[in-house]
Amino acid sequence: MDDYREGDIVIIKAGENWPQHLFEIHEVYDDCVTGYSVDGPLEGCYGEPSLDLILGLREA
Repeated sequence: MDDYREGDIVIIKAGENWPQHLFEIHEVYDDCVTGYSVDGPLEGCYGEPSLDLILGLREA
């Protein structure tokens, strides 16, 4: 598992009800992160994606 931190921008993989998008992490837990989507149709939406939905860190 990657060591995700508050403020990291990660890529969340697409699901049945949402497209792939960028997500800013606010808190990290053992099985999920919390924060807000930062692009696409979910921009500004709060979420708690599980760690298995994270494809990786956004490239700088």
